[in-house]
Amino acid sequence: MSNFLSGAVTVVGQTLHSSSADQYHKLGELVFSNDGRAYRYCQAGGTALVAGQLQQSQAEDTDTQNLTAVAAAVDDLTIASTTTVTVTANEYAEGFILTSVTPGVGRMYKIKGHIAYAAAAPTFNLDNDPVKVALTTTTRLDAFANPYKAVVVNPTTLTGIPVGVGIHPIVGTEFGWLQVGGVANILADGALLVGASAVASDGTAGAVEAAGLNVGTLSLIGSALTGITSTEYGAVRIRGLL
Repeated sequence: MSNFLSGAVTVVGQTLHSSSADQYHKLGELVFSNDGRAYRYCQAGGTALVAGQLQQSQAEDTDTQNLTAVAAAVDDLTIASTTTVTVTANEYAEGFILTSVTPGVGRMYKIKGHIAYAAAAPTFNLDNDPVKVALTTTTRLDAFANPYKAVVVNPTTLTGIPVGVGIHPIVGTEFGWLQVGGVANILADGALLVGASAVASDGTAGAVEAAGLNVGTLSLIGSALTGITSTEYGAVRIRGLL
């Protein structure tokens, strides 16, 4: 049975408003406060995260997409590719590898870890999540990092997806919590009226803006609980990040 299946976190190893060099939870683990707010565990990228600002997953790496698979049997605990890549050791640990072209299409597996590769064919070790459908050299693979690993302040041009709102200045490469649900305090780019839909801003990094005509083109984050003055921080009920 896959060892990453579990219930809700009942014992929190790291307090919400803290930054730690040690990892106390799996990336993406979810906890709730008793007032409806929700938080996920993350690791900051190379620079510190900012409280009250929207955060994004690390930038998409297209070099690990459309990889040619090595044949793999049902119950194998490794998935390999003949396509050469350059990755650091365990860059995709706690991330995923999915099958985008049959055989085995539609499946996704959690990555436990891997060694570093410099323009070399990679092998990904699976996290007790064995191959369910045999793979062949026709199979194509996409490997991608856990969205809560190497998190950065949300840029004005998205290179990943918004994953949460900073509640504490997590030091670069350290671990902590992002808010993903309930009422949050977020920077506004432009005025927001109470009840307005808020989307990720394409004008100010880490901010949200009124959806306006951008509904469907910018990531929906939530709704303004109060009116918010431009460049100030205000109450937004998050509903697009959980």
